[in-house]
Amino acid sequence: MVSAFSRPRSAPGPRVVAPDVDRARPRREPAGTRDTGTRTALVTGASSGIGAAVARRLGEEGGWRLVLSGRDAGRLREVAADASATAFAADLTLPGADRQLTDFTLATVGPVDLLVAGAGVGWAGEFVDMPPHSIEEVLDINVLATLRLVRLLLPGMVEAGTGRVVLIGSLAGSVGVRDEAVYSAAKAAVGAFADALRYELRGTGVGITHVVPGVVDTPFFERRGAPYRRSRPHPVSAERVADAVWTAVLRGRDEVYVPGWLRLPCRVRGTAPGVYRRLASRFG
Repeated sequence: MVSAFSRPRSAPGPRVVAPDVDRARPRREPAGTRDTGTRTALVTGASSGIGAAVARRLGEEGGWRLVLSGRDAGRLREVAADASATAFAADLTLPGADRQLTDFTLATVGPVDLLVAGAGVGWAGEFVDMPPHSIEEVLDINVLATLRLVRLLLPGMVEAGTGRVVLIGSLAGSVGVRDEAVYSAAKAAVGAFADALRYELRGTGVGITHVVPGVVDTPFFERRGAPYRRSRPHPVSAERVADAVWTAVLRGRDEVYVPGWLRLPCRVRGTAPGVYRRLASRFG
């Protein structure tokens, strides 16, 4: 079964006006954001899952002017209402959609302090059975759409000398997962992009954060065409990932794993790849 979202060419959702910020409560400014009372953020993939949880987390923090993007206009408006945000429904794989979202965001909230690139889609099954259009969809959404959007927003951050880009990766991109060959390749590309871009931006004041979650309890698995049936690792909530994203933004971290113990298999693979492959073949 091929996983696919509906792709409506939806008009931007109605704006939800954010409440006044409670200035009596002291705040610690996130690393890589402007030292002002109000900060601005764009979150993609915000219709559900990790993106929606991140949007709600930022809304709870207060002091943020948010634009949320996703392909499901109805659910996106619900999340935007919860987060006191502005919704812009868009399929970022369509020509010009990245420019439309960028222009809308700049016109609505101004220069962007924080971009959380959370849009993603998977596909489960053996690679030889994967339809060509599904290969293109996984790469378009997870890689190309993200790179195009970062390319549009990054110059403004560099010019301002501040900002942060959060890229939502996956453990699959760090170690490779059976029956998820293209998704693993796509998320590996995201991780390599994060590393390379971080080197380029050294000294500019702009930070890059790569978030590497394991199995997350979201509709992702239903949409990819197969439920998650393994006993380990146990799925974590999208809210736990959102908390990790917020902590990483607040402290200016380059990379964070959710849960933290996932660093171990990644390190084993890096230092002893032969041992890792034998263990992965045996235990899956």
